[in-house]
Amino acid sequence: MTAADPLAQVDAIVARARAAQIHLETTGSQQVYDRAAQAAAWAIMEPAHNRHLAELAVETTGLGNVADKITKNHRKTLGLMRDIRSAKTFGIVRDDPAAGITEIARPMGVIGAVVPSTNPGATPANNIINALKCGNAIVVSPSPKGVPTCAALLGYVHAEFDKIGLDRNLVQMIPGRGSKETTQRLLEISDLIVVTGSQNNVRRAYTSGTPALAVGAGNVTVIVDETADLAAAAEKIKASKTFDNATSCSSENAVVVVDAIYDAFVAEMGRTGGALIRDEKKVTSKLWIDGHLNPQAIAQDADALIAALDLTGEVPAGTTYLAVETGGIGPDHPLSGEKLSRVLALYRARDFDDAVDITRRIQGYQGAGHSVGLHSAEQDRPLVLARTIPTSRVIVNQAHTFATGGSFTNGMPFSLSMGCGSWGGNSIDTNLHWRHFFQTTKIVREIPADEPSVDDIFADYWREIGR
Repeated sequence: MTAADPLAQVDAIVARARAAQIHLETTGSQQVYDRAAQAAAWAIMEPAHNRHLAELAVETTGLGNVADKITKNHRKTLGLMRDIRSAKTFGIVRDDPAAGITEIARPMGVIGAVVPSTNPGATPANNIINALKCGNAIVVSPSPKGVPTCAALLGYVHAEFDKIGLDRNLVQMIPGRGSKETTQRLLEISDLIVVTGSQNNVRRAYTSGTPALAVGAGNVTVIVDETADLAAAAEKIKASKTFDNATSCSSENAVVVVDAIYDAFVAEMGRTGGALIRDEKKVTSKLWIDGHLNPQAIAQDADALIAALDLTGEVPAGTTYLAVETGGIGPDHPLSGEKLSRVLALYRARDFDDAVDITRRIQGYQGAGHSVGLHSAEQDRPLVLARTIPTSRVIVNQAHTFATGGSFTNGMPFSLSMGCGSWGGNSIDTNLHWRHFFQTTKIVREIPADEPSVDDIFADYWREIGR
């Protein structure tokens, strides 16, 4: 390989990262790890940096909007720093004399992180902070459109590192616009892979031979039942659906409304700016072009979306999103899948049981394992969803986008990457968070014997079943 060979460049980047990580691990402390995480967090949260990153992201990707990206960069990072503030990630993290086990935290090594264009600042920052908190180095592979934002973020991180004397090689990125080949090389030679974004990258991560934390696709479905506070539900759905122009994998894609309150809820949606479209072909004919989502509609402001769908003059002034009536589910009904836009599929259910069945079928088609939502006053109904739907999260009476990835009003870890369990082909069913970024060495000491008799184990079985 020549010096200009892009694969050789990846090898060299990872080699520098590995040397920096070994030095950090052998000379570090909890205070050093914490300070590194703080430096990376301030690199994106400093107000001027935050605004520049948000503006650059929208300018270069064409996705989302600046104000919401500023909010996302700030709140996601602040929430993560709250989560990790008192977390022990260095030295002894568990000592159990009764079990004779002492656990010592050890870094994973070099993290290879593949990040999407939908969140080119917040997602790499989240991964960088988690990696540093646990004593790792990290190499980021951004999507081509996300390169400028990621490069600017790393520039801010390195400036903070210079203030505290940390090696810049702890945080690097694949140079240029990258390629499938350079990303594949990173997947193969890292110690741990974190992948958020395209399902093609997710599949490649799981087949790379390197331990991988990769997450599934979203296609959030939310039920509104006859006991729900309709005004509150409509406001939350609107706030969630329109945030950052629906770039989040946690943005609602379908709402299933029980027949008894359907008309009343549609009226509440209209009050919040949700325009009802009864003829779904008016939307599907323009939202998809040759089987692909229309780039003029994806993650755009409402006026741009309406123009791209040729609906100007056909929806009320002040429309903030579209609710499109449909009943179909599956590959022949694209509205039942993820739309990455301010477009909701609206389903009418006979009753709650029918709503659960519709939700289950939508998730079976796309988005299995990610999350569903419920607006209801019935205390037992979330449990019905949890036992019936192939999902890792049931979000109750909350704005889904803000709740799923961690909120200051729920206990979910702050994250931009949601594991989807075996339903979504993932190794985790939790939000990706700091605990996934270190491993432990166990010291095991001898303790007094704790050996049961055969009778202790099988006495009840013998009584009921026989020997």
